[in-house]
Parts: sequence; structure tokens; C-alpha cells
Amino acid sequence: MDILVVEDSTSLRATMSHIIKEAGHTALQAESAEQALALLKEQSPDMILMDVELPGMDGFEATRHARKHLGDNWIPIVFLTGKSSDQDYLRGIEAGGDDYIIKPVSAVILKAKISAMGRIVEMRNQLQKLNQELEALSQTDGLTQLYNHRTFIHLAQKQWGQANRSGQAVALIMLDIDHFKLYNDHYGHPAGDECLKKVAKALEKVAKRPGDIIARYGGEEFIIFLTDTDAEGARQVAEGIRAEIEALQIPHAESPTNTVVTASIGVSTCSSTSARRLNDTIKHADVLLYNSKNHGRNSVSVDQYLPSKTILLADDDPFIVKVISSQLGSHCKVITASNGLECVELTRENKPDLVLLDIMMPEMDGLEACRQLKDNKETARIPVILISKLSDQDQLQKVKKSGANAFLEKPIEELRLLSKINHFLT
Repeated sequence: MDILVVEDSTSLRATMSHIIKEAGHTALQAESAEQALALLKEQSPDMILMDVELPGMDGFEATRHARKHLGDNWIPIVFLTGKSSDQDYLRGIEAGGDDYIIKPVSAVILKAKISAMGRIVEMRNQLQKLNQELEALSQTDGLTQLYNHRTFIHLAQKQWGQANRSGQAVALIMLDIDHFKLYNDHYGHPAGDECLKKVAKALEKVAKRPGDIIARYGGEEFIIFLTDTDAEGARQVAEGIRAEIEALQIPHAESPTNTVVTASIGVSTCSSTSARRLNDTIKHADVLLYNSKNHGRNSVSVDQYLPSKTILLADDDPFIVKVISSQLGSHCKVITASNGLECVELTRENKPDLVLLDIMMPEMDGLEACRQLKDNKETARIPVILISKLSDQDQLQKVKKSGANAFLEKPIEELRLLSKINHFLT
């Protein structure tokens, strides 16, 4: 073990270091609490012998700081002191200490304490190793060693959020081994398990970027999340996977469509994850997977996932309409209106998921249009976001009275617009 001796007495520090070396361990030394805490930032000892009576910061305070720095990484801390009252013991335990050695230090007692703490450290290490193994087992599929369904969803949700913040494109690949039940019935389940293992290796061979997430989704179905990947890139990966599985040349005598094991693949691509949900994209990929099955199997079907959400944009400025429509076009369906009256009529007819409404418009302004929409039972629950170049207090008061759900000031940055819309559409 590496044992840190924190002691201001040079002779006592040297004596204890010698005893530690005799016991077969390595001694690290610090002559003050400050020096010890600085050392802890660079090294991780297995045990600390802490003098209580140190100049400046005492051993109790140093231990409190050490425990805070170490966090969940527990290591034994043994106090060295000439004080032996019950109150001193209590202070030491409350500060985070684990044991006491009364000065003058006996070599026999010090070695015994080190041996006892060493056993505890060893048990801690074994427990940490077991916990790590259990964590790994809980995250992976026991047969293929890929991520399991639950872990895939957890990791993919994180990547989904990151893609939303960065504006990156992503893709979901769903894969199913063709006629796998027939394969199992003919060759037996042990052979089926070996087949699944080989397919898993093929997936890892093709989708090998650090950010890609591969999982066994269930049975003979696999799923892959591709980060920062456009539609063409996703198609290439999927075709590579299909070819790699076919190239395994695993005989499949019972397959009605091929002599070897093949896979059908569905790929759902997203140019942006904003205003979309991971679960809907997975369902879309599953639909495309069955499209591949219905078209002869051993094939890839790719399509962009476009959400079914509809936004009505009302603004009399053609340039603003063009810009915002372009920003929203890949995220949802956009209906446009050039004035308040048209906005109210189209909202009643189409029941959009959200209305983006400019305040300053001819015939009927956005404030009045918003009030009419909120007063109508059929349209009252549709979120309305008012937009305007003006943002003075009088204007904001009018916005509040109109019943609008939110307000955006022009010019509107794309990320700000998408973030606000996404809040109401998800």
C-alpha cells in the first residue's frame, strides 16, 4: 500500500516511514495539512496517518477537507495524537477518521493497524470490482455482449439531447435476422446463439465510431444509433452491415429467400432532433424494417423521419415568412397566413399544433387574432407564440392580456425559435 504520513515532526515522520517500509509498504510524507491536501490532488494513497496537532490547519480540519476531496473514494484515515479523552475520539470520528494511535507510536501497534486497515482496503477493492462487474452485466446483453435494450435507450437519449444542442443529424438503424425462427428450428438454439454472436461482431466491425451505440434490442433484433450522420452516411453504414452479415456465409437451409443468413434493415434519418422524439424515430425505423421484409428481405430501406406536427405561421412580411418557414421546414409542416383574419380562419380549419403569430399585421393585428383564438373553444388550447420587433412594457402587458402562451422578439435566432417551439410541441 501507499501510506501517506502527515506529521510536522521530522524525526517522528522518518521513524514512521521506516516502520512502514519494514512492513512492506511505501511511505509518502507531508509535514503540514496544506502539503498533504496538495499531494492528494496528484496522488491517491491507500491510507493516511494524520497527526492531530499540526501547525496552521489541524488534523481534524485537514481530514474534513480530505474526505470532501475524496468523495466516494474511501480510504482509511488514522489519527496520531497524544490526546486520549473520549471527546477527542468523538471529534476524530466526526471529522471522518477511522482509528486512533496514541503517541509515542509503537512499531508493533502501527504495523498491526496498517495490517488491519490493509484488510479493509482489500475488501473495499474487491467490493468495487464486483460492483463494476455487476454494473457492466446490468448494461449488456449476456449473449452478444452488446448493450441491452434498457441501456440503449438511456445512452441514446443522452446522444439525442446532445444532437439537439449541436444541431447534428442522427440516424437510427433497426435490423432483424431474416427467418431466424426457421434457423433455430432447423439448427437448434445453441447454433442460433452462435449466429447471434457472429452478427453482433459484424455490427461492431462496421459501426465502430466511438459515439455509435449498438444494442441487442430483443430476440434476433438489433438497433444502432449513429451520431453526426446524414442520410447518405446512414445508408452506407446500413448497406455495409447488410453485406457484412451476408459475407459471414452462415448456412440457412430453411430460408425461403437465401441459402445463407441475411438481415433486413430499416433506417430512419433525422436532419435535426429538435421537435422530434427518440421513441417516434425508433418506431419509424421499425416501419422501414418491415418495409425491407415485405420487399424480399436482405435489403435496406432508408427514409427521413419528419414529425407530424403542424405550425401555422402568420406574418405579413414575405421575407420573414420565407426565413422562418426555412428554419422550420425540416422540423414540422408549416402553414402560412398573411394577416390576422386569415390566421384565425386557417387555425379553425386545420387545428395546428402551434400558432406563431406576428403582432403587427393589417386588418386584424396579432393581439386581436390571439384573443379570438383563445376565446374559441375549438382553438383555445392551441399554444400561441406572439412575435414582434417591439418589447416595451406596454407591449408586453398587451401580450399577457391577449392570452398568448409566449413571446419572441424579432429578429429571432433559429436556435431560440426552435427551443421555444420544442417546449410546446414535446
